[in-house]
This record gives sequence, C-alpha cells and structure tokens, in this order.
Amino acid sequence: MNELHRSAAAPPVRHVHLGLGNFFRAHQAWYGTHAPDAAEWGIAAFTGRGSKRSNAVAAALAAQDGLYTLITRASDGDRFEVISSIARVHTAADHAVWLDYFADPLMQVVTTTVTEAGYVRGADGGLDAGRPEIRAEVAALRADLTAPVRTAPARLVAGFAARRQAGAGPLTMVPCDNLRRNGAVVARVIGDFAQLVDPELVRWIAGNVAYVTTMVDRITPEPTAGDIANAEARTGVHDRAAVVTEPFSEWVIGGEFAAGRPRWEDAGATFTADVEPFEERKLWLLNGAHSMLAYAGSIRGHVTVADAMLDETCLGWLAEWWEAASRHLTLPAADNAAYRAALTERFANPRMRHRLDQIAWDGSQKLPIRVLPILRRERAAGRLPRGVTRPVAAWVCHLRGSGATVTDARGAEFVQLASGPLPEAVCLVLKALDPDLSADDDLVAAVLAQARELVQS
Repeated sequence: MNELHRSAAAPPVRHVHLGLGNFFRAHQAWYGTHAPDAAEWGIAAFTGRGSKRSNAVAAALAAQDGLYTLITRASDGDRFEVISSIARVHTAADHAVWLDYFADPLMQVVTTTVTEAGYVRGADGGLDAGRPEIRAEVAALRADLTAPVRTAPARLVAGFAARRQAGAGPLTMVPCDNLRRNGAVVARVIGDFAQLVDPELVRWIAGNVAYVTTMVDRITPEPTAGDIANAEARTGVHDRAAVVTEPFSEWVIGGEFAAGRPRWEDAGATFTADVEPFEERKLWLLNGAHSMLAYAGSIRGHVTVADAMLDETCLGWLAEWWEAASRHLTLPAADNAAYRAALTERFANPRMRHRLDQIAWDGSQKLPIRVLPILRRERAAGRLPRGVTRPVAAWVCHLRGSGATVTDARGAEFVQLASGPLPEAVCLVLKALDPDLSADDDLVAAVLAQARELVQS
C-alpha cells in the first residue's frame, strides 16, 4: 500500500497555525492548498493543548510530510483530495520552534482554531487572569520571555515578544473560532495577557499586529476507523491522518492585514467590510441549532445530527429555534431562508456522522455566544418563545447527566451547580451564565418546565 510523501520541497513557511485539529485541516488548510499562490505560503501547524490524541495526529502528519487526504462526503458519494499546504508539523512542546517562526520576517500570518474555551476568557470577555494556569504562565514569561508555556494566550504573547526582539516586522492575527467579532475578542485577550507580562510589549503589539475578524463554516465530524479504511481502499494510499468533511465551505474575512497574505479569495473566501451579519447568521442558525440538537437530541437517544433530523420532535424544536433567531438577522430575508434550506439539507446528510456528543463539548463557552444573545433580545422584546429557552433547559439536563457526557472547560463548576434539586439547579446555572437571567422569574419558570419535559420525554 502506498504512503503519502512529497515529491518536491514543501513551500516556505509564511503562515503559522495554532490548533492542529480536523476543522483546520478541512478549512484553512484547504483554502491554502487551493489559493493560486499556495507554493509561496506554506503553513507550520502546531497542536493546541498537546494532548496525547493531538500529538498522535501530529506524528502521523509529520511522517507524511504534512500531506493528508481530505474526504469530501456528499450525499451521492465520497471524493478524495490530497491537501498539501502544511509544510511543517509540530506539537505544543516545540515552543522554541514556535518562537523561531515568529522571529522570522518571512512569516506574516497567524491563524488559530483553539475552540471558544482555548482563549481562556472570563465572564467579562477579557482574559481570566485568576485561572491558576494563567497566573503561572504570566509569572514564567515575566521571568523569561522564552519560557515554555501552553495556553493559547501565553503562546501568542510569547510569539509576539520574540518577533519584537527580532525586529521581524508586522503580522496579522486571523482567529477562526466561533466567536462573534473574534478579531476584537482575541485582541483583548492578548492585550490583557501582555499587560500583565510587559506593558511595553502591549504598545509594540498595538503598532505591529493587525487583528481581522472571520466567520468560518464547514461541518467536520471526527473520522471513524471505517472512514480511514474506506479511503485507503478507494485511493490505494495508507493515510493515518485523513479528514472527513462536507462539500459546503464558507470563510468570510473582514479587516486590514498588516503584511502579506495568501490569495484566499481566489479559493472562494469572501472579503467584506462587515463580517458581523454573516457571523450572526452562522452562530445563531447553524451553531445555535447544533447546540440545541446536541443536548436535546442526545437526551432523546440520538447519536448524530442526521439521526436527530429523522425525529419529528427534533425537527419541530429546530423550526422553533430558527423562527426566533431569524427575527434578529440583518441579511436579506430571502438569503436567510435559502441558508436555512441549505442547513436542513446539510444536517440531514446521512453520510455525515457528526456526533452530538462532539458538538456538546464546552457548552459553558458556546451557549453565551450561540444562544444567549437571542434569548436576551427576545426578552427585551417582551417575548419568551419555547424555542429560545429549550437549548438552555437541555443544557441543564445535560449537566445533570442526561444525554451526552459532559466535556467542558468549566465542567466541574457547572456540574456542581446543577447537582441539586432541579429548581435550584436551574437558578444556579442561569445565575452563573448571566445574573440577569436568574432574576427573570418568567424565564426561570420556562426553563424549569422545559427541563422537566425533556427528562420525561
């Protein structure tokens, strides 16, 4: 059986990416491969948290010279493509190498896919400076700017410090996680961390680092052993790092770049002056629906999004959520209707086994972005539709052991809050999400009633 290896030299590294997961390899790396100047913009990709699993992926990719098979799974069959934009692969432990890339003037773009939780934000949206790991890494960098660190904010600040020291010039941060106004969000977190380390570094970052805002969209489930075996049988290539994705892909980018960048627009990316309308539609219609199905659908025994789409009850819940969320979108109504129709088709694709328990991860980070904005707007308008309270009610049930297993950056905290009698659990969870929500008696009553319905269904 053949293996993947390059027949020519890899492209020079001008783009560093943090978060070597499936989504990055199905999305940003795909755009990089399809850009007409791909031969000039190699990516050095680093694992995020350095888990055993991500390190295994890094090892597999390194053995394949950064190459891997992208399996695009349409309803009528699979298509196979080798992605070649990753020039170098590293684990989180390669911190000195990370700093070396930042010190190189050739490197001009940094992208991140570290999940909402990876930016270590507090309740106010800034850096959660009280977290033990943040305190420890601030102290380490104050003593030595080259000290090994592991969190995303610390690694980025250390990289910027190395670039300042080397006089390597400006660069651009391109966050690609599901956060509204993610450019501003990441700028604030980086600024907060840098302020704690070295106020002079804050000034250098302000003058040399540009932050753009992005909206990303491509459903990318975890590949199964069957996916890997089928790809091998179909392509004749033994690939331990193959990725499965859907045909649909979208990347909307707004803001000014401080230096060079790949020609992603020629690969299908959209550059716009205002990303927010696209962000809101995706976060609320796609991601909000995903979260609702992840918690409520898994309570009903479903394993994948496609399974839930065969359940008339889940379809009704989905329609209720979309009806409420759509009232707050600013893109043309016809475009939104077409987007919903496309989502229905994408969600129902039986060949895309997008697991609900994977989508359910880190609800404490996702609900405040995907669901609570609609809930607050509906309450401000004097409405309390069932569609907007159900995701919260289902998440409370999830924290209490119903449906998908809890995997959450703040899991221990929220599971404890949800562990008592259900009325108390609803109040405590809502208060932790937003004190104003727990003070809304009608809202609390609605969430409580729906939580009881869900566990009895």
